[in-house]
Amino acid sequence: MIDAGALSARFDTAHDLVQLMTPEGERVEHPDFSCELDDEQIRAMYRDLVLVRRIDTEATALQRQGELGIWASLLGQEAAQIGSGRAMRRQDFAFPTYREHGVAWCRGVDPLRLLGLFRGVDQGGWDPRDDGFALYTIVIGAQTLHATGYAMGMQRDGCVGTGDAERDAAVIAYFGDGATSQGDVNEAFIWASVFNAPVVFFCQNNQWAISEPIERQTRIPLFQRALGFGFPGVRVDGNDVLACHAVTSAALQRARDGSGPTFVEAYTYRMGAHTTSDDPTRYRLHDDLEHWKLKDPIARVKAYLARGGGADETYFAEVEAESDDVARRLRERCLSMPDPDVLDIFDQVYADKTPELVRQQQEYAAYLATFEDSETGSGTGSAVDADGDREGAPA
Repeated sequence: MIDAGALSARFDTAHDLVQLMTPEGERVEHPDFSCELDDEQIRAMYRDLVLVRRIDTEATALQRQGELGIWASLLGQEAAQIGSGRAMRRQDFAFPTYREHGVAWCRGVDPLRLLGLFRGVDQGGWDPRDDGFALYTIVIGAQTLHATGYAMGMQRDGCVGTGDAERDAAVIAYFGDGATSQGDVNEAFIWASVFNAPVVFFCQNNQWAISEPIERQTRIPLFQRALGFGFPGVRVDGNDVLACHAVTSAALQRARDGSGPTFVEAYTYRMGAHTTSDDPTRYRLHDDLEHWKLKDPIARVKAYLARGGGADETYFAEVEAESDDVARRLRERCLSMPDPDVLDIFDQVYADKTPELVRQQQEYAAYLATFEDSETGSGTGSAVDADGDREGAPA
C-alpha cells in the first residue's frame, strides 16, 4: 500500500506546474510525480484521445445539422479527461459536469447515451451504478456537493483506509474554473475538509467561464485556494495526459488511504466554443487560440511515440480509420434513435405516481387528443386510465 503520509508530502512540495511530457513530445522528470506507464499503455491512451476527439467532432456536426439540441465540446481538454479517467479503479465513482465525454469513455459509457441527452430523447440513458459515472449535471458546481456526500457515504460503508486495494474507493468530482466562484463548490470544500472525505476535486481550468476570463474568477492560481480549506492542491499541465494520469492516480490513492481530499487544477484551454450556442470570437483573441494549438494534447503523444519507436505510421493510420468508423456508427445510431412519447415524462417522476401526477397526465393526454392528428400530437396517441397507465404502453 502507498504510504498516505508520503503522498501528502508529494502534494505539499509539488512545483507550480506538474509536467511529464513537453508539447514537443519529450519526456521530462518531475521531483514529486512520475509516470509508470509503458509504451503499450501510452499507445492505448493515444487511441483514447483520438477516438474521443472524433466523437466530439461528430457530435458537434450533428448539432450543426439539427440532430442535437446543443453540444458542449471537450476540444483541447482530452488529456485532462483521459488521464484522470484512466487513473480511476473499478470501485471509484465520478461526478461529471456536462462536458466529461472523455471520462465517460474511460468508464465504459456508450457515447450514444451522451447524445441521447443532448438530442432530447432522454434525461441521461445510462445507469450510474453500472460504470461508476453519475449523470451529467447542468447546474454549475452542484455535483461537488453530490460527490462529497457520496464520498462520506463510502467512509461510513467502510470502503476507505482498509488497505484492501479491491475495496478501498474514492470519488472524483469534475468542474470548470468558473464553478469555483459558486457557493456549492466552496461548501463542498468545507465539508470534504472537515470530514476528511475521500474525494478528489478535479478542476479543468480551460481559462474561460463561458465569456468570462479566469482573471474574473480569482487573483491567485486556483490550486492555491485548497490550502485555505485545509487540504492540498496541485496544478498539472492539463494538456499532458501522462502528468494528468500520474497526479490523479496519486490523489485518488491518497483519498482511498483515508488522507482526505485533494484539489487538482488541470491547466488547459477550451479550444472550441463553450457550447454550440456560443461564439467565442466575440470575446477572445485569435492569437491565444493559435498559442494553445501548439500545446495540442494529441500531437505531443504522437510525437513521443513516433520519436521513440513506440508506434509507427501504420498504427496511427489504424487509429484514424477506427475513429472514422466509430463516428460513422455513432451517427447512424443517433439518427435512428426513436423519439419518446410525450406522455413518458409523467412516468419518469416518481416510482409510484401520485394522484396529482395521474390527474395531470390524464389532462394532458386529453389535450393532445383534441388535435386533428392525435397520433402526431402525442407520439403514440395512447389513452391514460384512472391509474395513470397508458393503453398499449409496455408494462
